[in-house]
Amino acid sequence: EVQKLNQQLEEKNGEIQQMINQPPYEKEREILRLQKTLAEKEKAQATSDVLCRSLTDETHQLQRKLASTAEMCQHLAKCLEEKQRKEKRNSDDQIPTERPSQVFLQLPCLLDNETSLQALICNLQDENRMLKQKVAHV
Repeated sequence: EVQKLNQQLEEKNGEIQQMINQPPYEKEREILRLQKTLAEKEKAQATSDVLCRSLTDETHQLQRKLASTAEMCQHLAKCLEEKQRKEKRNSDDQIPTERPSQVFLQLPCLLDNETSLQALICNLQDENRMLKQKVAHV
């Protein structure tokens, strides 16, 4: 291993000697080439950093929207459950108790006379689906 390292050291020394022995214009050309390469890499890194920050910000924003939409959906499901309980107490017909997820899926059918609430729920469901897709994509 020491021999291998010594050999690499000799190769590097040879490269240094070769650079020293080059005419000044060759050295300047090499320096300019290296500076240009460095500038290109710095520019690419800066662009990458900006894109990363942008994606991070968008991800956080989408997560907040998703959480807010989920809260709204839970709230609407609770309201619907309460409304159904009140209707059940007021009516003579016994409606079997449904799980909240089933109630939420049947929401548009149950609210035919409350079109504004139905439209709001449909919009929230669409927005929730879109946000989940965006979060998965990011």
